[in-house]
Amino acid sequence: MMEAARSTNPVLDALLAAAFALHENTMDLGLARLERLLARLGNPHTKLPPVFHIAGTNGKGSTAAFLRACLEASGKRVHSYTSPHLIRFNERIRLAGSIVDDDTLIGLLSDVLAVNGGGRITFFELTTAVAMLAFARTPADACIIEVGLGGRLDATNVVTPVIGGIAQLGLDHQAWLGNTILEIAQEKAGIAKRGVPLVLSRYPRQVTTRIAEVAGVAGAKLIVRGEEWDAAPYEGQLHYRDHMGKVALPLPRLVGAHQLDNAALAVAMLRHQHHVAVPEAALRAGMGWAEWPARLQRLEPGPLVAKLPPGSEVWLDGGHNPAAGRAIAEAFRAHPLAERPFYLIVGMLAVKDAAGFLKPFAERATAVYTVPVPSHEHHSPTELALRARETGLPGIAATSVEAAMTEIARSSDRARPPVVLVAGSLYLAGGVLQANGQDAG
Repeated sequence: MMEAARSTNPVLDALLAAAFALHENTMDLGLARLERLLARLGNPHTKLPPVFHIAGTNGKGSTAAFLRACLEASGKRVHSYTSPHLIRFNERIRLAGSIVDDDTLIGLLSDVLAVNGGGRITFFELTTAVAMLAFARTPADACIIEVGLGGRLDATNVVTPVIGGIAQLGLDHQAWLGNTILEIAQEKAGIAKRGVPLVLSRYPRQVTTRIAEVAGVAGAKLIVRGEEWDAAPYEGQLHYRDHMGKVALPLPRLVGAHQLDNAALAVAMLRHQHHVAVPEAALRAGMGWAEWPARLQRLEPGPLVAKLPPGSEVWLDGGHNPAAGRAIAEAFRAHPLAERPFYLIVGMLAVKDAAGFLKPFAERATAVYTVPVPSHEHHSPTELALRARETGLPGIAATSVEAAMTEIARSSDRARPPVVLVAGSLYLAGGVLQANGQDAG
């Protein structure tokens, strides 16, 4: 069983273990098993409030956060289903705005496991059924569902939304989605449904064309950035426009130029559906309300941060593919190494493209400390340090994030306190938040 899905509640922990035991693989894409289970549960996925469905390689979780913030700013009760979690499994399911509590989750898991009757089903499929049952039982005004992996065969694709969206695309999960950006785009476009608007971010023309082909066969209506809508930062605001007019919004609270695109996608999705009313004032408020832990998050003072000299900055991001590496590196482009050293602490799962992630940081980092990702198959620190050196970065293997912090502190000049970025894995990020005494909710 994956350590990342453990619980300190012994009853919940046992139920999560039972859910994992139903399938020997964590990855086995398909809808048939889940559809059978949902039918036995009374098809709760057909009884949800208006659904906003989001796919994408990067940015779909942040887009979900912006959607939720805007909807809640308008006074709406909002369900959401996202993955993975950082610290507690409960983070994946929000019921009418609140993270599901242990007792409620125990009841839901117990019910779904009983109805499943030991049938072979993946953990994500079964827990998607749990989320659908929870959302059907609890009144709300809207429901935000983030695709787990891909789109066409992802368990969340059993829903029929009022609108869909595809965030940023890149190479990731090639073993399941294909080895080219066009193959991956085709899989993501599989969330298209007949008569349902599908909002697109900005992609190369051939990518948009491939998505349009899939959406056309499905009968979805495409809402293309640069045609039906667009957005750009200007004079300290995010200026959005579509056929309904223009809106000037505050810049998002979430850090990084890529978050402008995610915020704009959320706004486009809200403005191109007619089932949940969201006034412009709520769109403006949502830009500042949105929170999404471990996405260029500056850590608060805590035990981990305290290992470094006073005035140091510690940032955290769970990004783990080349596109994420480029976006994160771009966020630190203006950081002058001559004034303050910039260190990376990186741990990555074994299936990830380590060199592709690290390459954008070449000549932008003082050194890279490489660490394991506990309880998951990962690139060994020694191997990861070698990949870093191959990209032109000084790579140093360390036994843990804490050990890397200690080494950075030992070599730091107190007159020039360092900036440290921990990145490469959401599983690693969850452990960092715990070690620093921070919650992920």
